[in-house]
Amino acid sequence: MPGPRAIAAIANREGRDSQELLAAAVRDWRAAGVRVAGLLAENRHTAGECSAAFLHDIATGRRFSIELDAAPGGSICHLDPAGLDAACAQLLPGIAGADLVVLSKFGKTEAAGAGLRPAFAAVIAAGTPLLTTVSDKHAEAWAAFAPDALRLEPDADAVRDWWRARRQAVRVRAGAASQWRSRLM
Repeated sequence: MPGPRAIAAIANREGRDSQELLAAAVRDWRAAGVRVAGLLAENRHTAGECSAAFLHDIATGRRFSIELDAAPGGSICHLDPAGLDAACAQLLPGIAGADLVVLSKFGKTEAAGAGLRPAFAAVIAAGTPLLTTVSDKHAEAWAAFAPDALRLEPDADAVRDWWRARRQAVRVRAGAASQWRSRLM
């Protein structure tokens, strides 16, 4: 029985703090006993530059620097690919035990096939619900990568409604499977 989509992306809009929206949802879910894994960005909020400075592992609390001291020539982006790789490698083993995975964003690095892309692929392959953010400039690459993903408006109600629907679908399927098994016995 088809249910609500397991993959959702918040439309990352200018003037909205999508990372705080993700962090607030993670706090609520963890307080409710949901096993959440993933990576949240800690931003500098510096105009004119890439804003991410660290990735924070939700399950372990470990912080990974993803900021170079100086941008490579011809770029204003200070994103450190080695930091992204280290954070991704730390996360991969924890995906299997999670009820939900939250990844800070599908951005230019992921659109190019690097960065957190292996984590995105592992979560999708595992069938674990996934929540992320995607800006309009990367929406086409995201749609090619995750064509069945649901696009959410950047507000807490949309995120809560998506997760409630996901949890309800899982409960219904689990109940139906249990009834089916009891009929066989």
